[in-house]
Amino acid sequence: MTELQDAIRIDTSGMHYTPLNRAIRAAVTSGVRRIHLDNIMGQRFIADGLRGNVEIVINGVPGGDLGMFMSGPTCIVYGNCEHAPGNTMDAGTIVIHGNAGDAVAHSMRGGMIFVRDDIGYRGGIHMKQYQEKRPLLIVGGSARAFLGEYMAGGLILVLGRKGRSPLLERGIGSGIHGGKIIIRGDVPDWNLGVGARVDKMTEEERGEINPLIEKFACYFGLDPQPFLTDPYSIITPSSARPFANKYTWEV
Repeated sequence: MTELQDAIRIDTSGMHYTPLNRAIRAAVTSGVRRIHLDNIMGQRFIADGLRGNVEIVINGVPGGDLGMFMSGPTCIVYGNCEHAPGNTMDAGTIVIHGNAGDAVAHSMRGGMIFVRDDIGYRGGIHMKQYQEKRPLLIVGGSARAFLGEYMAGGLILVLGRKGRSPLLERGIGSGIHGGKIIIRGDVPDWNLGVGARVDKMTEEERGEINPLIEKFACYFGLDPQPFLTDPYSIITPSSARPFANKYTWEV
């Protein structure tokens, strides 16, 4: 562990995630406001349940459930990220300079996640919101199948950078009963899951996403202009109870 001016730097080479997370918690308790983690290679549960105003810079590839139950901190990943970053996150920010795996923002209930490139399957599954708590997932590249599955609240925005289709497979919004999925460009009907409907974006909704696009571009050093004026599609619930007929008996 190396001291910096207002931070500590931890070399995590060969370090098990349990002592690593203990070291992170001890640093936060002592009042450190910035933690640099070098040589991360698959350590799980980083910043899980962590609270407070601290920035964690992760150099490498963190393992599953980065920031699970986190409430407040900022995690910046310089590399790819494994599955379920932001799982049930309550508040804070995760910024991923690369790709992320499956179930990004699983059951997320607050805070923001920015992924520069692509995500895997079931991104935003079970996202939810309550009063002022509104989770946000912004994806710069593409998303795989079942994006926003069973979504109950929040916002997912997929930009489709580098000319690649934002949606690669079927089932978007399957079982969605709250929240909103916004996709750059058109969304064919075959992409939609059960209970989802697609509409063109309104100017009010454009005003909602433009600040997020600008924040995304700022994090990753990109030009926001190509994304600010392009057409977008909005996926919302077609019903508040998309599977009601599966569980009720009507006579």
